[in-house]
Amino acid sequence: MHHTDAKLSRRAELLARRTAMDSGARAAAARSLRDTLLSTPEVEMAGTIAAYVSIGAEPDTRGLLFALWKRGAYVLLPRLLPDRDLDWASYEGPDSLAPGPRGLLEPTEPSRGPDAVASADVVLVPAVAVDRTGMRLGRGGGSYDRALARVGPAILTVALLYEGELVDTLPAEPHDQRVRAAVTPSEGLVRFPF
Repeated sequence: MHHTDAKLSRRAELLARRTAMDSGARAAAARSLRDTLLSTPEVEMAGTIAAYVSIGAEPDTRGLLFALWKRGAYVLLPRLLPDRDLDWASYEGPDSLAPGPRGLLEPTEPSRGPDAVASADVVLVPAVAVDRTGMRLGRGGGSYDRALARVGPAILTVALLYEGELVDTLPAEPHDQRVRAAVTPSEGLVRFPF
């Protein structure tokens, strides 16, 4: 099976599981991830955090974004560019978001440019699954592979996952960027040894 086909079927299977979760389980997972991240040392010390606004059945990040912002962190959120790269702008509370392409909520503040992600102390990323080597299965657009390639090796990059989405192995392609940690409701923050 070609890698890309393996990836597509794996992504479809995982997304179907997400969609089938009930709202109570989803909300409990989001609270657990939020609390784990808020007490992670790198997040507690971070001046700037690059994050994202969850969409669809993804673990909800809105409570987390609000908590980080209230705490005084400078929160950067992505804006999808026409070439699928990510631009970044600051989050200034729930009212600073507006509908963008592909059902995304995007920041309305002035653009900081695609390289702004390189100035973040912690980068939170969406993922459909992550394996135990940090390989990430993303939404499929490749946007985060490009963003993560700009992030320095000492920076904590974390994927937010539901239970059962931290898996043993995932199909990988050369352009795929690993993450340095994942957070799940039962295991908390899991750091990958590389």
